[in-house]
Amino acid sequence: MIRVLRDRNARLYLGGVVVSAFGTSSMWLASGVWVKDLTGSDGLAALCVLAMWAPTPAGPALGALADRTRRRPLLVVANLGLATLLLTLFAVDSRGRLWLLFTVLFLYGAVGVVHDAAESALVAAVVAPELLGDFNGLRTAVTEGMKLVAPLTGAGLYALCGGPAVACLDAVTFLLAAGACALLRVREERPVRSGGGRLAQTAQGVRHLWGHPVLRPLVAAGGTTMLLAALAGSSVYAVVDRLGHSPAYAGVLYAFQGAGSVAVGLCSGPALRRLGARRFAAAGIALTGAAVAARAVPSDPVALVTGLAAGVGLPCVLIAAFTAVQRETPGPLLGRATATANTLVLTPNVLGLAVGAGLVELAGPGLLLPLYGGALLATGAALAHRAGSASRTAAKSSSDASPA
Repeated sequence: MIRVLRDRNARLYLGGVVVSAFGTSSMWLASGVWVKDLTGSDGLAALCVLAMWAPTPAGPALGALADRTRRRPLLVVANLGLATLLLTLFAVDSRGRLWLLFTVLFLYGAVGVVHDAAESALVAAVVAPELLGDFNGLRTAVTEGMKLVAPLTGAGLYALCGGPAVACLDAVTFLLAAGACALLRVREERPVRSGGGRLAQTAQGVRHLWGHPVLRPLVAAGGTTMLLAALAGSSVYAVVDRLGHSPAYAGVLYAFQGAGSVAVGLCSGPALRRLGARRFAAAGIALTGAAVAARAVPSDPVALVTGLAAGVGLPCVLIAAFTAVQRETPGPLLGRATATANTLVLTPNVLGLAVGAGLVELAGPGLLLPLYGGALLATGAALAHRAGSASRTAAKSSSDASPA
């Protein structure tokens, strides 16, 4: 971690991540409150999150943009574009102009997909391969840390000055992130256009992930884990109700989960080197499964401990999968591969939230959470088994190749 922080480019990247994550988390909460105040509708307020997530399935196509141009200028332009876009929200002053807010949030999500793909590709070019796990862990730690602080700041600023003030704050953070990207010292060659049409180029990222023996199981396990975690997350208010607390108590559980994510982000680099990507991911999935199952117990101390444990376990598969994508993918293909991995891993999160909201109305958390936890444990066990099989195969191949 110290080696990462000594690197000038890595420090600039992390600084940009800190400020942009602060602005995004503030805007994420304030947009829902803004819509709720203007309409009184819980459903329309929930659509704010959906609008930001909606472009995620188009990741393979959007990620191709990051492979068609130099990544550093693209990141600068993306940050400046989002800063400018957010200023249009000063015009949202009535229910009739909410379409502008939803349009901005949708474009926010679409540019974010391109931004993440370009950022991942550029990080792989400027950070030493052996430090990618440490860098991605630190990135997770600072992002989750901002989620503990920024929503309160955004809510307070909204209460004092209204939604446009939060949009202005978010715009300033994107300007600072653009400045950090502009200061990076990296030499990029102009990308060489590959043959075939745009559809063929987009499909290359999918084929690379699905045909790679290391990446396919990690990405598949990541998508399954996010689906099951989202199903379990849909029952958080039912859990709070069983404990006899008001809905605001969910914020306490999220805070414990965020603290766990910060902790695992700080130690993920050494853990990846010691365990390898598959075992590290499998251990995190298993810990998440145990936490989800145990949350069915109606106890405050159990709920807090399981929140912390889920925060430690859930990021492991994400850090392992995306670090592996950076290490195992050629540079010219990395934007498409990263965006495709994002789509395959994160889209199930949206589906899980939608389905889980319906299931929790039919059955209580006492029944559903052990089922979700058991499925997570099975997912972790399957990934660990594949890791063990791969290690035995490699050892046998090495033994067969050595002289008698």
